[in-house]
Formats: sequence, structure tokens, C-alpha cells
Amino acid sequence: MTPFGITAPGRILFGRGEAAKAPGLIRAYGPRGVVVHGATPARAAWLLDALGPGVLSIACQAEPTLADLTAALSVTREHRPDWVVAIGGGAALDLGKALAGLIPALGDPMQHLEVVGQGLPLTADPLPFIALPTTSGTGAEVTKNAVIGLPDHGRKVSLRDDRMVARLAIVDPALTDGCPWAVTLSSGLDAVTQVIEPYVSSKATPYTDALARPAIGLGLGALMRLQAGADAEARDRLAWVSLCGGLALANSGLGAVHGFAGVIGGMTGAAHGAICGALLGPVLAANRAAAAGDAQTRLDEVCSTLAGVLGCTAEVAPARLQTWAQAAGLPDLAALGVTPAMHAVIVAAAEGASSMKGNPVSLPPAVLRAVLEAA
Repeated sequence: MTPFGITAPGRILFGRGEAAKAPGLIRAYGPRGVVVHGATPARAAWLLDALGPGVLSIACQAEPTLADLTAALSVTREHRPDWVVAIGGGAALDLGKALAGLIPALGDPMQHLEVVGQGLPLTADPLPFIALPTTSGTGAEVTKNAVIGLPDHGRKVSLRDDRMVARLAIVDPALTDGCPWAVTLSSGLDAVTQVIEPYVSSKATPYTDALARPAIGLGLGALMRLQAGADAEARDRLAWVSLCGGLALANSGLGAVHGFAGVIGGMTGAAHGAICGALLGPVLAANRAAAAGDAQTRLDEVCSTLAGVLGCTAEVAPARLQTWAQAAGLPDLAALGVTPAMHAVIVAAAEGASSMKGNPVSLPPAVLRAVLEAA
């Protein structure tokens, strides 16, 4: 067996009602802190009220850009916090994680950003980071990177350090209750993607297999139940799938869907989950057509699992998944701002993306362009 390591938060709490433990656990890290929340502060009011004085709140209006991060750093460094909490979707968690990493580092964020920056290690240990996701999708509560947009470069890139993993992640599915269907669909398809890609990844391990394999059908089935209306059990299942995906990708990487997504998101500003959802079916089909050996076995298994949920054959499962998602309200790439004139640039940039290195097969540029056309 090939040796492997496991990267995960120091502590994970999962289940309905677990968020109630957050204030007491957070206070143990010190009296002063920063709470990063989404665009609607009311969803975080219960936590801010419970934590009391000494807390600075920061709103994350959208997926964070370098300008957002720089502005937040100038305020939070002056506050001199003992810890950083993020409560919200993947965007809020990314901003909170980046702040926890960079507040003590003091330097320019560009020193540490990958691809467009120097990618240097952090110069100081991050502050304790505590994550409470309110959507089921990115798994950012358990990963070691924060995704930051650089509109001037047309890219989204990561700030990455093993020490940025949360000290505490509290995944309470009740925090996702009432999430709008459009957000549930796009973030949920991201969660499904993030158990499929690590399972078929060339970097898969027995640990990531154990997390990802059982979650593939569970996630899609939960999404289909939630399409019909409120369903607490389906919310619980989707939250579990999202957590599994975050742990799996943190330890085995991703694939072509995410290789494309970072580039497309940086160029268009479209939501990450929607991009992943649009690409998942076409990428699965392209990978399956090109795969051999163990990769083919794994891709066949994924397609068979999806077929069992969708009520079709494995051969047509990728196309049926795409049809179902679009019928459920997911926009295609064209609706997300991707034009045919952009395809060549996207392919060239995606080929160098870190996520592409985990794809189970090497897809030539012509196939990658065909994926974009199909999505």
C-alpha cells in the first residue's frame, strides 16, 4: 500500500444542534475575535450576541477578491484578535480562513498567493480558525486553502498552508435549513463533484476512498429529495456528503472540473458551485471515454452509482445528470458568461491548474474544448 497522510481539523462536530456549543468553545481561544459572516448578518446574529463584546464582525458580500481581503486585513489587524470564526457559505469561510492565516503574517498577501503571487509559506502561525458552514457544498471548513479572486488577472487562486486547517469545524445541518433552492442546487452539485473527483483521482488513497465512495449516490439522492421541498433528513445527508468531500479533496486532490472552475470563475465571476455543476456531466463523460485500467473501473462505478439514483444506464448517466441539473434550474456555461471565444484561453489556463493534476486521465486540448462546448 502506498504511504499517505491525513490532513484534518483538530476537532470536528457534526449533527443537528451542535452549533449551540460554538460560543463556549470559541471563547476558550481568548476574549477578542473576528467573526466573518455572509451578506446577511441576521443569520449570524445569534452567534455574535452569544460571543458578546470584544468581537469584530466582517461581512463577506461575495466570493472574496484580493481587494476584499486587503481591506479586511487592515481592519482586523488593528483589532488584534485572538481567533477568527467564519459562519456562512464557502466564500465567508475562505475569507475567514485567509484572515486567520494572514493577520499574524503582516506581509502583503501576494507573497503567499499561488500562481499569480510568490506562493511563499506563511511567516507566522495562523490564528485559531473556527468554521461553521451554512451551505452544503465547498467543504472549506476542513481544507487547508482559501480561494481568492484576482479580477485583474482573471483568475481565482489559493492561499495554502497546512497550518490553515481549522482548529474546530462545526457542521450543523440545521444551519442550512431554509437555504434557497438555487444555492442548494449549485452548492450541492459542488459537494457531489467533490466526492466524485477525489474517488477517481490519480492521487486517491484508502482514506479518501472510504469517505468519498459511499457519499456519491447519497449526495445526489439528497439533492433530488430537496428539489421536492424542505426535508431535514436530506439536509443532514447533504451536509455529511459536503464534509466528506472536503476531507477527501484535502487529502487526494480534485480533477478537471475544478481545474476549469478556478479559471472560469476568475474570468466571469460566476458562482463556483454552478460552474462545477455545469461541468460535472461533460467531464465525467470525457474521462470515461479516455480511461483504462483502475481509472476506468472507478469511473464505471461512479456512473453506475449515479445511474441507480437517476434511473438510467451507466452509459448515459453523465448526460442524464446534466439534463436533470439543467431542468432543476442550473444554468449552463453560456448562461454563466462563458462564450466560445473564451474556450481556447480557458483550456490553456486550466491545463496548468493544480486541480488538473489529479484528473484520472490526461485530456488533450481538443477534448477539453469539447467539454466546454458540451457544458
